[in-house]
Amino acid sequence: MRAIVINEPGGPDALQWTEVDDPIPGPDEVLLDVAATAVNRADVMQRQGHYPPPPGASPYPGLEASGRIAALGDGVTGWKVGDEVCALLSGGGYAQRVAVPAGQLLPVPHGVSLVDAAALPEVACTVWSNVFMIGQLRAGETFLVHGGGSGIGTMAIQLAHARGARVLCTVGSEEKAARCRELGADVAINYREEDFVEIAKPVDVILDNMGAKYLPRNVKALAVGGRLVVIGLQGGARGELDLGALLRKRAAVHATGLRARPLDEKASIVASVRENVWPLIESGDVRPIIDRRLPMSEAAQAHRVMEGSGHVGKILLED
Repeated sequence: MRAIVINEPGGPDALQWTEVDDPIPGPDEVLLDVAATAVNRADVMQRQGHYPPPPGASPYPGLEASGRIAALGDGVTGWKVGDEVCALLSGGGYAQRVAVPAGQLLPVPHGVSLVDAAALPEVACTVWSNVFMIGQLRAGETFLVHGGGSGIGTMAIQLAHARGARVLCTVGSEEKAARCRELGADVAINYREEDFVEIAKPVDVILDNMGAKYLPRNVKALAVGGRLVVIGLQGGARGELDLGALLRKRAAVHATGLRARPLDEKASIVASVRENVWPLIESGDVRPIIDRRLPMSEAAQAHRVMEGSGHVGKILLED
């Protein structure tokens, strides 16, 4: 098969479409013929040498994929060869085939094409696990997501809106603000021109991809009993945390990731997403937001688009 290989960390041209050995599914895994994968910020970090895959994971980038089951490993039940699925991965999506733990498979939702389903697993699992399972966002509460035009942001806006929250987001342009409002954001804040703290506060749940850069302001924006969930470090890993402010607000800060979680935790998240998110997708209340589709061999160009931050939603790579 062919896969996108990173021989040396570097710029987008470090991504090479190369012949490699086929993966072999182990016990409780399936082999997936990949139809498409999606580009995530973590893939860019891996290419740059900052985010190596966890032990035992595929060395190739790609945290999600869609395709058809080609083979079943020992002990797999509930799936059969030929099933059309999408999957949460620890790596390996940028390839023609990938081995996937069966607990991380999801059926392609009704009304979504096989290719477009590749845009769903990572964002749906990330948003559901962090905003709803950890952040416990409830109907009637106020929710803020940073980077509203990103894949995570567009999914978070739709899910929070569908679940009855008041939704705010930060964006870098009026074009992205308009798109986010179309998806259900009540307020879109241009972070280049406005102070999100003054506009958004008080906020019950914040989903943050910036880390240290936004930490003091996020805490300031929290309501009493508010929950800040940090899932990215684009603005740095070390910041000053005002514990006094947290104590006065009886607020909480969670910092969490998805890729390196144990298999049983991932399976639990995937099952919860299937139960709670898939019906919203199949009803049309939530949909995959796709900026563009490119051939897998053009992964370097896809990474340039991602790093330029001019896209809205997901960038897909098709085999």
